[in-house]
Amino acid sequence: MPDNIPTQNTGLRGVTIASTKISDVDGDAGRLIYRGYLIQDLAENATFEEVCHLLLYEKLPEEDELKDFKARLAAERDIPVELIAALKTRPKDAMPMDILQSGVAMLAHHDPDIQDTSRDALLQKALKLIAKLPTILAAWDRIRNNNEPLASNPQLDHAANFLYMLNGTVPDEEFARFFDICLVLHAEHSFNASTFAAREVASTRAHMYAAVAAAVGSLSGELHGGANVRVMEMLMEIGSLDNVETFVNQTFDAGKKLMGLGHAVYNTDDPRAHILAPMSERMGQRTGETKWYEMSKLLEVTGKKIFKQRKGRDIYANVDFYSASLYHSMGIPFDLFTTLFAISRVAGWTAHVIEEQFADAAPKPMLYRPESDYIGDYCGPDVCEFVPLTQR
Repeated sequence: MPDNIPTQNTGLRGVTIASTKISDVDGDAGRLIYRGYLIQDLAENATFEEVCHLLLYEKLPEEDELKDFKARLAAERDIPVELIAALKTRPKDAMPMDILQSGVAMLAHHDPDIQDTSRDALLQKALKLIAKLPTILAAWDRIRNNNEPLASNPQLDHAANFLYMLNGTVPDEEFARFFDICLVLHAEHSFNASTFAAREVASTRAHMYAAVAAAVGSLSGELHGGANVRVMEMLMEIGSLDNVETFVNQTFDAGKKLMGLGHAVYNTDDPRAHILAPMSERMGQRTGETKWYEMSKLLEVTGKKIFKQRKGRDIYANVDFYSASLYHSMGIPFDLFTTLFAISRVAGWTAHVIEEQFADAAPKPMLYRPESDYIGDYCGPDVCEFVPLTQR
């Protein structure tokens, strides 16, 4: 094995494997950029549709471009009747991320241009996936609750339409905008585990649906997208503000982690956490139940303080920490939290798939094929001698 290739259980941390123009994460500065724009500016000023256009077409849309993009996105929201029929055969206790992953794979069966690998065709596939994933998710949640799926409302924007299809009520402007901001914040995050999965599959020249299905599978893990579910479970276990400090000490005594604190990249607070926190507080005020935000805030402060006392270093809040209480205040079931991540991140995944196949960098991206360090020594320094079955 060449000496210049890092090895052994690093999770590829610190290993640069490809170039990208899509986004950048500066972990030391706590800075997240989508194609040159700070996430704070996008969250404050842009809609999710604008961000999708930015990620896919490499520019923020002009007014007529945005109008056309939104119309095209709305026109692609419906899912095949065969997919709805298939959802009705699934066990009602099936994991929503598994439902979403299988739904992505089934969409490939109904794309007449599945073999077209041109840039325009990939952009159209990306549009379909961004539009249809929320429909799959909303349809599944209604089906598992013995309700018929709702048709989309073409008069509603992307975020508001999903909330409508989920619960049958058109959200007010503030509610819809908060959810739209959540989608903006989760749309892209450079070479995280699920994006890497999408790019790795795309590097084999598999179609976009295969790459996105792989990304959904990666995101389902509790160390990636599933962390926000565990944050909410943790808050439920704590129960009240009075129990926070005891819970923190017991957690650290047991050698466990506080979910939502700590990140693989950021060495300061995740900038998205600072945007989500006030929205969590406001949604709590709207529902008359502020304890989830208050508990989260106290848990953040207490967790950071005790961690510093015990470990001598700082720990920081990540995107999952306040998204949990925010989604709960929005009335969204716990087991859908990670799927909300997916219906947003599909914008970033598809942008990466297109970049993987059409990058203008030199040299061109290659089939991903990392090395490994074989440490098996079952037969000593030599290979094993094969023993026939009758003699074993």
